[in-house]
Amino acid sequence: MISSGPEPRALARDVEVTDDELRVGLADGRRLIVPLAWFPRLVAASPAERTNWQLLGDGEGIHWPAADEDLSVAGLLAGARGAGVRAA
Repeated sequence: MISSGPEPRALARDVEVTDDELRVGLADGRRLIVPLAWFPRLVAASPAERTNWQLLGDGEGIHWPAADEDLSVAGLLAGARGAGVRAA
């Protein structure tokens, strides 16, 4: 039986927020692109506030101080949306 080791953690390395999308580059080369509408706090933030982000830990999460928003990479991969946003 062939067994692979544990799957490495998905870690963010770079973040871009456009008027319509949240784009997250991961350390393993993947890129996540999700609708900005999923995150009302980021929608309400100014463009300057959206560019002021910080990685949490080794990149497990992303924090926007001015928008008071914290997102985990694991949550983004699972399709989690911001508070009050329902799946269509």
